[in-house]
Amino acid sequence: MMTPVILLTGMFSGLFTPTEAAAVASTYALLLGLVVYRTLRPADVIHILVDTVETVGVVTALVMGAGALGWCMSISQVPQTLAPIMVASIHSPAAFLLMCDAILLLIGCFLETLAGVLILVPILLPVAVAFGVSPVQFGILMIFNLVLGAIHPPIGVVLFIASRIAEISYESLARAVLPWLIPLLTVLLIVTLFPPVTMFMPTFFMGK
Repeated sequence: MMTPVILLTGMFSGLFTPTEAAAVASTYALLLGLVVYRTLRPADVIHILVDTVETVGVVTALVMGAGALGWCMSISQVPQTLAPIMVASIHSPAAFLLMCDAILLLIGCFLETLAGVLILVPILLPVAVAFGVSPVQFGILMIFNLVLGAIHPPIGVVLFIASRIAEISYESLARAVLPWLIPLLTVLLIVTLFPPVTMFMPTFFMGK
């Protein structure tokens, strides 16, 4: 129960980064298992490390492949070529955001989230601002779309990690996740078409 408290407090207070938070959470769980609950033995740590290396190895290979694909797309100027063509025929901010949703969801299924942000933000953000879309709103939509892609086949980096932890096949988990995409896509549509849903708090606290 204290794990979320430690993670969120540490990250929001600046005590450690999200990457360091993973190490802190792992250390906390290890201490609980070895010292407090005593459900782990020192010999079990070796098996845990082996399982961790196997999981990280699979995910690293996926991230490497997604990074290579992103590099190829960037070098080939694919986003820079396609984005202006699609944007030129759009005259409505709502239509532009819906188009961005479609592009980002598609790219999120194949690219790692960070690669998608690095490639697409410099291209789409200036156009969004020109349409009068708040950068905060556009940032929320971009992350939402790319994260949805991360839990969706065919790549679905998060699905691979979850399937390893749950010890079930990737295919079974992918089928189980599909129905949950309906409410997630519904929320995405609401956030896209009704900016006050996401902009209320920034506007209230920042006045813009």
